[in-house]
Amino acid sequence: MSQPVAPLLVFGWGNPSRGDDALGPLLVEQLAAQAQAQLPAGRLECLTDFQLQVEHALDLRGRQRVLFVDAAIGLQTPFAVSAVLPAPVAGFTTHALAPEALLQVYCELERAEPPPCTLLAIRATAFELGGAPGGQALADLALALAWAMGWADLTEEVSI
Repeated sequence: MSQPVAPLLVFGWGNPSRGDDALGPLLVEQLAAQAQAQLPAGRLECLTDFQLQVEHALDLRGRQRVLFVDAAIGLQTPFAVSAVLPAPVAGFTTHALAPEALLQVYCELERAEPPPCTLLAIRATAFELGGAPGGQALADLALALAWAMGWADLTEEVSI
């Protein structure tokens, strides 16, 4: 007998040993701590990994909403929010996927539309191996976390 799936999923990816690349997993960890204190058990599931892979399509099953979180280069603002829609990606491999390609895999496996998905991209500039996230990245992370808390119904504030 399978366990019920949390209706909300937050999935962050990145390498915690590569400077600002740790922002996705850091946000997920911080959001999980807040959710544990404020949400009923089983309402929100938080996952992290180094990258999105084909098998992560299975994590989308039974969700009402999904939030993907990653560090992003080239943002002019602390973070950016966008809807994610299924799309095949040219040259996709089983090694790593973009969120759009992951949703396409879900559609092909499930023969159904995926749950509504949002990408929260956090401004990042430094990815040195062994480095910690920079001061600006951590300040941007705090702002992105405030937005994510609204998305997860932990505060009143959220807009796309």
